[in-house]
Amino acid sequence: MTRSAPLSGLILPVALLFIGAYFTFTAVQGNYGLFQRIQIEAEADRLDEQLASLSAEVARMEILTRRLSDDFLDLDLLDEQVRDVLGYVRADEIILP
Repeated sequence: MTRSAPLSGLILPVALLFIGAYFTFTAVQGNYGLFQRIQIEAEADRLDEQLASLSAEVARMEILTRRLSDDFLDLDLLDEQVRDVLGYVRADEIILP
């Protein structure tokens, strides 16, 4: 019996050590761990920047749309659009290739 006593006294600390190591590893590298949280926060920051950029683009398009509406006609913008889309030029302009 003296040989099994030291072995049984060692099993519990080793088991607790393995359980603690497992939970530590899971807390750092698991699906809901520290590294995953850092990646999710970085992705959220990137998406916030993309949202801000798209919101600015939508605001710019709304302004351009309003400037081309029937209620408000901007002749400079209309001239620019005709030149870009239809390729119109005035007779007194010189075109360089």
